[in-house]
Amino acid sequence: MLQATDDIQVVGGLDRAASDAEDFPIFGSTDDINVTADVWVDFTIPTAARKNAEYSLTHGFDTVIGTSGMSNDDFDALGKLAAANNRKVMIVPNFAISAVLMMQFAAKAAKYMPDAEVVEIHHSDKVDAPSGTARATAQAINKARTAKPIAPKQTDAPARGEWIDNVPVHALRLPGYVAQEEVIFGAEGESLSISQVSYDRSSFMAGIRLAVRKVATLPNALTVGLDSLL
Repeated sequence: MLQATDDIQVVGGLDRAASDAEDFPIFGSTDDINVTADVWVDFTIPTAARKNAEYSLTHGFDTVIGTSGMSNDDFDALGKLAAANNRKVMIVPNFAISAVLMMQFAAKAAKYMPDAEVVEIHHSDKVDAPSGTARATAQAINKARTAKPIAPKQTDAPARGEWIDNVPVHALRLPGYVAQEEVIFGAEGESLSISQVSYDRSSFMAGIRLAVRKVATLPNALTVGLDSLL
């Protein structure tokens, strides 16, 4: 689906189990790459994504990373590497436009309702937990708060989830799901739920295309999330 546009052409792929695709070559390692391109797009695992980006940013590619579970240290290191090589790197926890809007709405709600918890559900093959989207949501909520939450404080009880920036986050892994997240706010006498669902991976394509088209125009060497493009 990424290739089915007038202004985007996929010229190659990277996979250790290399085999020729119908329309472009698949390389087994970075040593084998013999094509040039404007943008490198990565969907792997955190360790591989950082290694791949270290290659792409030093070989003339602006880079879009959709790999979940990368750390702040990864962000900082790749941002510095991009700046040193006059490149741009964009790291996106979730390419679904609805997921980006959900995080924006949650941040707005947190100004008025500081007590919130996040529940995310992903397919059973997703390794990292909580998801990058859930982490980013929790961080956005905490940053936007204008008052302290009144709910019980952080606890080691496993049933209370992982606490990220003073927001409990709960992760489920189940067959039949692609990606789903709900942010639940509570206040005296009322509650608010903000939910996003990706029914299939086509939900990510509009955001991927947007990032590929715009990454080179971003003002900073490192950009995290699609927010700046919406």
